[in-house]
Amino acid sequence: MESDAEKGEDNGRRVARGADLEVRWVQGFTNRNVGFVNDKTICYPCGNYILFVDIETKKKTVLKCKNGHVGAFAVNGKSQVVAFSDQKLNPVIYIYAFPGLVKRSEIKGQAQLDYSLLAFSYTGPYLASYSSVPEFALSIWDWQENILLCSKSQPGVTVTSMSFNPMNWHQLCLSNENSLTVWNIERNDQEHHLKSKPVRLPAEDGSLMYNQDVFFSHPGIQDLYYGPVLPISAIAGLAGDEAETFRPKDDIQLSVHPTVHCWTATSDLYMGCEEGHFLAINVETLKASLLCYKPLRDAKERRQTQFHSLPLLSDDSLKKEEDKRRKQKPVLLAMAYHKDGLYAAGSDGIVHFYQIKGTHYQMDNCFDVSEPIINLVFSPDYNILLIETDKGSVYVYKPSQNEEVVKLLDACNDHFLSADFLTPGNKYCVSVAISGEVHVWLLEDGAFISKLCLNTQATAMVCCPSSYSVAVGTKVGHVYFIDVTKVETPRVVHRVLLSNLPVQHLQYDQSGQYLITGAAEGHIFILDARPSKLFQVLGYLVMSSEVLGLSTIYDVESELVEVMALLCPPDIRRARLEIFCLPSAITIDECIDERGMLKNRVIQKRQYELEYPLSSAVRQKDDTVYGYCKLAPFIYKYHLAKKKTWKDASVTLSEKRIPSNQFAPGFLHLSPNSQLLASVAKDGVLFIRDAVTLETVAWEHCHSYHGQGIGSLAFSLDGQFILVNGMDDGTLVCLKWNRTGEDEIKEATDYWRLILAILNNSIYNENIVLKSMEEWNIASESLLESSLETESQETLQKKPSVEVMDEDSYLNLNVLNTDEMTWLNQKVQKAIKEEIKKFADKRKELKKGIKKLRKTIQEMMYENEQVPDIERLDQQEFNLDIEEQERMQVESEQLVAKVRKEIEMENLAKCYLRDIIKKECWDSMSIKGRAIKCFHAAYEVKNYPMKERSKEELEALETVLQLKKFESADFKIRKETVEFQLQAVPPKEEGEKVEEEPVTDEAPSNSLIGSLSAQFGGDTSILYHQMDLHTREEKINQIILLQDIIYKVKTAFNEEFDTVARQKEQEIARVKERNLRIQEIVEQLELQEEVWEPVLTDDEIPEQALTVQDSEIKVEKYLTPEQRAKAEMMAKVEMERRLAALNSARQRALYDMMSGVLEIKKEDILKIEIPPPPFVYKPDTLWNEEEKKVFKEFEKKVKELNEEREKYRKTLETELKKLQTSIQETTQTFDDTVSKLFEWKVKSEMVIYQEELKINNLLYSLLLDEELSTREAGLNHFLDKKRKEKLSTAEAVQVARAQYDAYRETYDNLSAEDKILERGFKKEFSDVPAHHIDHLFKLYKRRPRAQKIKMHLDTANPYGDQPGSARAYEEALAHLMKAIDEMDDPENMPEGLDLTVWERFCLARRTKVESEQLAQGEKKIASMVESKDFSKGIFQLEWEHKKLKMLMEDLNQRARDIQKLHVSRDRQLFLNVLNYDSRITQQVSVMEQTLGVMDKLHKKKVKNCQKVFKDLEKRICLKEQANYKLGHELQEMLVSVSERRHIFEAADTQLVSEKAAKEHYQDIVQRRQLVDLAKEQAQEIAVLQAEVERLRMRTFPALFETEY
Repeated sequence: MESDAEKGEDNGRRVARGADLEVRWVQGFTNRNVGFVNDKTICYPCGNYILFVDIETKKKTVLKCKNGHVGAFAVNGKSQVVAFSDQKLNPVIYIYAFPGLVKRSEIKGQAQLDYSLLAFSYTGPYLASYSSVPEFALSIWDWQENILLCSKSQPGVTVTSMSFNPMNWHQLCLSNENSLTVWNIERNDQEHHLKSKPVRLPAEDGSLMYNQDVFFSHPGIQDLYYGPVLPISAIAGLAGDEAETFRPKDDIQLSVHPTVHCWTATSDLYMGCEEGHFLAINVETLKASLLCYKPLRDAKERRQTQFHSLPLLSDDSLKKEEDKRRKQKPVLLAMAYHKDGLYAAGSDGIVHFYQIKGTHYQMDNCFDVSEPIINLVFSPDYNILLIETDKGSVYVYKPSQNEEVVKLLDACNDHFLSADFLTPGNKYCVSVAISGEVHVWLLEDGAFISKLCLNTQATAMVCCPSSYSVAVGTKVGHVYFIDVTKVETPRVVHRVLLSNLPVQHLQYDQSGQYLITGAAEGHIFILDARPSKLFQVLGYLVMSSEVLGLSTIYDVESELVEVMALLCPPDIRRARLEIFCLPSAITIDECIDERGMLKNRVIQKRQYELEYPLSSAVRQKDDTVYGYCKLAPFIYKYHLAKKKTWKDASVTLSEKRIPSNQFAPGFLHLSPNSQLLASVAKDGVLFIRDAVTLETVAWEHCHSYHGQGIGSLAFSLDGQFILVNGMDDGTLVCLKWNRTGEDEIKEATDYWRLILAILNNSIYNENIVLKSMEEWNIASESLLESSLETESQETLQKKPSVEVMDEDSYLNLNVLNTDEMTWLNQKVQKAIKEEIKKFADKRKELKKGIKKLRKTIQEMMYENEQVPDIERLDQQEFNLDIEEQERMQVESEQLVAKVRKEIEMENLAKCYLRDIIKKECWDSMSIKGRAIKCFHAAYEVKNYPMKERSKEELEALETVLQLKKFESADFKIRKETVEFQLQAVPPKEEGEKVEEEPVTDEAPSNSLIGSLSAQFGGDTSILYHQMDLHTREEKINQIILLQDIIYKVKTAFNEEFDTVARQKEQEIARVKERNLRIQEIVEQLELQEEVWEPVLTDDEIPEQALTVQDSEIKVEKYLTPEQRAKAEMMAKVEMERRLAALNSARQRALYDMMSGVLEIKKEDILKIEIPPPPFVYKPDTLWNEEEKKVFKEFEKKVKELNEEREKYRKTLETELKKLQTSIQETTQTFDDTVSKLFEWKVKSEMVIYQEELKINNLLYSLLLDEELSTREAGLNHFLDKKRKEKLSTAEAVQVARAQYDAYRETYDNLSAEDKILERGFKKEFSDVPAHHIDHLFKLYKRRPRAQKIKMHLDTANPYGDQPGSARAYEEALAHLMKAIDEMDDPENMPEGLDLTVWERFCLARRTKVESEQLAQGEKKIASMVESKDFSKGIFQLEWEHKKLKMLMEDLNQRARDIQKLHVSRDRQLFLNVLNYDSRITQQVSVMEQTLGVMDKLHKKKVKNCQKVFKDLEKRICLKEQANYKLGHELQEMLVSVSERRHIFEAADTQLVSEKAAKEHYQDIVQRRQLVDLAKEQAQEIAVLQAEVERLRMRTFPALFETEY
C-alpha cells in the first residue's frame, strides 16, 4: 500500500502542474509532550504537525512531518531545537531549529517500527532515543554531527519516561510502570559505553526489600540428611543466564510502581508512584528512601485559584466532591525542580510545593485546576511554569511574581467530529467535537473566536447556506439549531427531537430550504431549514436499508431538490441508490399523510441497483454518480438512466473505474461547482481529482493512518479553502489553493457569486428572524411538562382506581410520562386522537359493553371468594384477554422447553462426565477394584485395581531383563577368568561332607536381601545389589524391576482374592439352598423368625454401581404415550387370562374337593382338620349309642392326628436347628479364611510400601543427581561468562593502556618541546639587545588571567551553569585567544623594539601558549586515567575481599562437614591399619572362596529342588487324572440321585419310608444303648483288673500269673 500511495503521489505531482495545496493553519491539541522551545514559546505535536504557540501573542506556527503522523517528540529550550520521529517502517528522527524551522539534522537509526521516547541533554549536543518493538534499544546520539555514540538493547522492556541528568549528561534515568534504572555513559576517547544500574525500589507498603543473591546464596539449613541444599534455579532445571536471576512467583514481592521522576541539583532523584508514596533516590548507592510529611507551623498560605467547567452540579455537591478529592492521597504524575523547592502535581489536580530536608518534607498547595495534571515544565529561564492536564488544557503560572494562573489553551474534551464553512464561506468556519463542543474559528489564520458546549454526544454537523445557523445532530435523536449571527456569542435557538434513533447524516440543499436528516434504521426526516418557519419538521420517509450517505442536487429553474440516498442491503451485498424529489413547497395536507410520512406520488421515488457495494457516493446534475468501492480501493463512475420505474430491478454497470491508491473504505466529496472530486480514506491522504477526467489535480498528506485517517471534509463556496479533520488524531486542518489557473478561479468565483445572488435576500431576511429568536433553554420546555404532569397526578388521585380509564386520559398520561416526546411519536399520537374522534360513537357502545362485562366479572370474582379453597379459582382464570392467555401459555411452554433443554444439557454433561470417569477409572482397568466382606465379622478386604501394562512398559521391562541376563553372564565369565584355584584341594569324601553340611543350613536372612517380596510372589533374584547402584542407567533399571515386583505381588494377591471371592459366591449359593428349606420349615411351623439371607454388596459387585435398578428410582417413571398405551394393553391381556383361568370348571371342582391339590402331602399334616360330627352341637343327653360311638372314633382320630402333628413338628424343629448350625459353621469358616486373606493383604501392603520406598529413594537420588548436574552446568556457564568478561576486560585494559602510553608519550614530547622553546628563546632572539631580551622574556612568560564564571544570583535555574561542558570549554578557549590577540597588539610592544621582531615574538608566544594548552589537556587526561586506575584498583580490592570472604565461608562449611562426618568401623580400620590394601585383598580372596563354595551348594540345592519339582508334577498329573475320573463319577451319581429323588417324590412311599425311618431310628437308639452298656462294662472290667493287679502285687511271692 505504501508503494501504491507513492505512485499516486508521483502521478499527482506530474498531473497537477498548475495547482497545489498549502496548509493555512492547524487547530487541535493532544495531551502529550508540551515543552518550551524558548522563554516565550511552547510547542507540542498534533497529528501530522508540530504547533508552536507564543505565550504572549498566542500566535501559532506550524511544522509539518512529511511522512505522516508524529511519533516520539522532544524539545530543548536552551538550544531552541525540537526533535521528532515519523511513524513508518524504519523511522527517521528529524531535528529542527526554531524560529526559522530549519532542519538541523536527520538521524537514521536501527529502529524498524517506531521510537517511543526522545530526550535532549542539557549540557551538550546529545540526544537519547528509545525504540519500541522489536529492538527496545537505548541509543545516544551527537545530533550536531549526526553520530551514534553508543546503543544497547534490552528486549521486552518498555520505557514510559526518560531524562538526562541536568548536571551530568553521562547519566540518564529510564522508568516504566515496574522499575527505575539509572544508565551511565562511560567514555574512553571516542568510545562510549552504556551501563545500567537498576534502583532497588521499596515494597508497595513503602517498606524496604532485601534483595538476596539467589544464585550464590548460602541457606541457613544445617541438616544435610536429605542431601545438599541447592539454589532454586538448580531445582528448576535452569543453567543459563536466567538461572542467575530466577525467582519463584511466590517469592517475588511487588514493589512500588513509578509514575514520575525528577533530577535534583545534587544529581539525585525524586520519584512518585501509584501507591501515593514520595521517594528520594541516591544515585550513587541506588537506594530509595521514603520521605515523610512534616506539617507546616508558621508557613504562609499561598493563593489558590480554581478552574471549573460548566457548573452542572449544585454548590453543595461541588463542595462534597472537592472535599472528597482533597482527602484522598494524591498520586504524583508530574514534577518540576526549582531553586526554591519542588513543584509536583497529580491526580488531585492541585499543584503542590515541596520543601525537602533530609527524609522529611513540608508541603504547601499553590493552586488547583480541578483536573488531573500530567505534566509540569519550566521555561528555560525558570520564570514560567507550564501546567498540562490529562484533558489537554494548558495553564501558565509565574512562581516568582505569584500571579494568578492563566489558561493558555482550552483544549477540546474530545476529538473533532466535523467542520464546515459559515455562509458565505470566506470568513468564518465552525467545528464540532464528539463531546458536543462547538467552536468558531477565523478562516484567515485559524484564530479561536468562541465556543459553545451542548453537553451531549454529537454525531453530525452542517452549516446552513441560507442563514447564519448551524445544525448539530446527536446520538439521542436531537437536532440543535445554533445562531451564529454573532460569532463571539453563539447560542442555541431551537431543538427538536425527531426520534429515539441517533442522527447519522445532516445535509442542506444548495438553496438552504430543506435540511435532510438521516437517522438509523433507514429513517430520513425532512425539515424546513429556514428560521422564519421555526425549523419545522415537514415529514419523513423510510428507506429499505441503513442509509450510508446523502447527496442533494438543487435545480434553480424548477426549484426542485433531488435527494439521493446510498444503501447497501445485506441480502443483496451490493449498493442501491434511492432517489426522491422535494418540491419547492411542501404542504402538510397534500404531501404528507396523517402520520407524517411523505406520499410516494409527491416525492417520485425511484431506485437503482449498482454492481458493487459502495461506502460513499455523490451525484452530479447530469445524473453522473461517483462511488467509492467498499471492498477494494477503486472509484467507479456510473450514469443513471433518465426513465427508471420503481419495480425495475436491473443492475446499473459502471462506465469507468480508476484505482484510488488509498486504504479502503473511503469517502467522496464534490466541490460546490461540481468540478472537483475529493477522495479521503483511512490513510489520511487527500486526493483532489478532476470530476470529468478523474485525473489527480492535487494531493495532501494532512492526516495519517495511525489517527484512523480523515473523518470529514468540506469545500468553501468560493473554492479557495478546504477543511479537513482527522478521525482520532484531534486535528483540524485548513488547506488553501496557492496557485490555480485563471479559468478555474473564474469558474469558482462565478459559481460563488451566482449562489450568493440567489441566497443574499434569503440570508438577510432569515438572519433577521434568527437574531430575534429567543435562546432555547431546557428549563422553559420542562416547566410546561411538569405542570401538566402535576395536573395529571391530581386527576388520577381524584378518580377511583376501579373505574375504566378514558382512553384520552390514557394517551395524555403516556405523553406526560416521557421527558420529551419525539416528533414521530407526536404524529402517531395525533393520528390516534383523530381516529378516536372519528369513531367516538362506536367507542361509547364498546365502553358500555365493557362496563357490563366488568360488572359480571366482579360478581363472579365475589362468588369465587366465598367458595372453599379447593374450589376457588385463581385470579388469572378470570382474565378475558384471550391473547394474553395465549401469550402466557406460550411463555409457559417456552419456559418448560427451556427448562427441559437445560435439564437435557445438564444430563448430557453428566453423561459425558460419567463416560469419561468410566473410561479412565473403570474400562481402563484390567482388574476392577472390589472387596470381600465377612459374614459375621467387621473385616473387609479389597483387591488391587490394576491397569494393563502398556506395550512400552513391557518392552522396557524385557529390555532390562535381557540386559540383566547379559550382565549376569558377563559377570560369570569374568569371575571364571579371574578366579584362581585353591592351593590345597580336599579329598572327595571331605568335599562331599562340606557340600552336604550347608544343605541343612537355613535360607539367607531377609534382612540381607532387603525385601520380603519373594514370599508374596515377587522375584528378588533379578534385582541389583543395593550397594552396587552407581550409574543413572542402573538406577532406572532398578526402578523398572521394582515396579515389576510390585506388579507381581499385586497379581499374586489378586489371584488369591479371586479364589476367596468365588468361595464366597459358592457359600452364598449353599446358604440360599438351605434357606429355601428353612423358609419352608418356618412357614410350616408358623414361626415369627426372619431368615438370614446373605447378599453381595456394591463393594463386592462394583458392576452394580454402573446399572440403575428399577427399585432405585423413587419417582414415577415417565412413559411416552406409546409406552403408556402398550402397558395398558398388556395389563388388559393379563387380566383376561386370569379371568379365563378362574372360570375353568375343572379348577373350581378340584379346589372345592381337595383344596386345589390331587394328593395330601406329609407337609400338609399340620393343616389337616377333622370335621366334627353334626350332632356335636346337641346336648350329650340327647345322643344315641351310635352317635356316642361315632364321637369316640372322632376323638381317637383327633388324638392320633395331634400326636402325628407333634411328632412332625419336633422333626421339623430338629432339621431347622441342624440347617442353621450348618450355615453358621460354614460361614464362620469362610470368615476365618477372609481373616487370613486380610493378614496377607497387610503383609502385601508392607512389602509394596517397602518397594515403593526404594523407588522413591532412587527417584530422589536421580533428581538430586540431575539437580547437581544442572548446578554444575550453571556454575560452568557462569564461569565461562566471567572468563569471557575477563578476556574482554583484559583487552579493553590493554587498549586503554596503549592509549594511555600514547597520550603519555605525547605529553612528554610536548613538555620537552616546551622546555626547548623556553631554552631556545634567547638563542632565537640573540640579535635583540640585552635590555629588550629580559623584557621580552617576561612578556613571553606572562599569561592572560583566566575567565571568571559570573554567577547570576538572581537566576531561578536550580542547576546553574554546568562546569566542564563543551560550551564552557569553547567559551574559555575563545576568551584565551581573545586575550592573546589583545596582548599581541603593537601598543604593548616595548619601546625601541623593531616591529618585525615583535611579530616574531608574538608568533613564538602563541606557539608556546598552544603547546601549553595541549599539554594541559594531556595532563588532565593523564589525571583522569590515573583516577580511573585508582578506582579500578578499589574495585579489584573489593572483588578480592569478596572472594576471600566466600573462600572463608567455604572453609567454614567444610570444617562443619568434617565435624559432623560419621566415622564408621571401616573408616577407622582404614585410618588405623597400615597395610589396608593387602587386608582388603585377603578379605576379598576369602570371600571369593566362600562365594565359590556357596555357588556349588546352591547348584546342588537347585538340582534337588528340580527333582522334587518333577516328582510333584508327576503327582499332580496323577491327582488331576484321578480328579477327572471322580468328576465323571460324581456327575453320574448326581444324575442317579436326581432320578431317584424324582422317583421317590413321584411314588406313594411316604408311609413305608416313615415306618422304615422309625424302625431305623429304634435300631439306632438300641445300638446307642448297647454301646453305652458296653462302655460301662469295659470300665468295670478295667477297675477289676486294676484291683486284681493290686492284690497280686501284695501277695507277689505266693501267687503266679493268671491268664484270662
